[in-house]
Amino acid sequence: MQELIAQLTRLYLPSSQVGAPELSAQLEGQATHAFALGQDGAVRAIVLGFDAQPDADGAAQWERLCEAANQLQAGLGLPAPAVSIDGATGYRLWLSFAEPVPAALAQQLHDLLRAAYCPAMPRADVLAPVALPPCLNRASGRWAAFIHPGMGASFADEPGLEMRPPLAAQAAFLQGVERASMAQVRQAVDSLRRAPEEPIAAPDAAATPEGLLLKDATLEDIVRHLHAMNIEPTFRHVLPVRNA
Repeated sequence: MQELIAQLTRLYLPSSQVGAPELSAQLEGQATHAFALGQDGAVRAIVLGFDAQPDADGAAQWERLCEAANQLQAGLGLPAPAVSIDGATGYRLWLSFAEPVPAALAQQLHDLLRAAYCPAMPRADVLAPVALPPCLNRASGRWAAFIHPGMGASFADEPGLEMRPPLAAQAAFLQGVERASMAQVRQAVDSLRRAPEEPIAAPDAAATPEGLLLKDATLEDIVRHLHAMNIEPTFRHVLPVRNA
């Protein structure tokens, strides 16, 4: 548990939340809390939601998330974001900052990305507390969790886990996540602002940088990835049960 707490602190939690007993209780499934990702007018991260819509299923939202995540890296020069399921309605994309970013700037980035990739989602205040995975979604009775990007399509119909995910695997998913610098954030905002006049060039498939979402990753790929970090996957807790 301590390694997972360390990773959540490194990536998302402001200093005021470090060591909060609420986090340990949440990871144990004893309670579910909303955590602020910022303090003093600056934030550590932003979260983009991709929920199933009346006119589009979960698979369509997963495709939108993949498009956004790939463009964040190949088009905007940002690090690969973390990906999670929320335990009830869809996916979340998490972009962490190397230093607290002024809320006004982070809000601009969030709004521009939402308008470009998930316009059906309501506008979110970057200073508002959020559900931080892994946590039990009290409404659905399922767990929200960070996931390996190659598994994302498996959760299109049911974006939640029946049991608490292995905490070691959750930590492993976050260990390789890098944080965006202030310069990268400002450059991304500038690029998105001028996008209507100067569309960001599509990435060259032959020059795709490492870390892009692996939409076609096989189960063997994922197992190999976890074994490389000395983690034994327990997919019975991860893959949703599908009706025959």
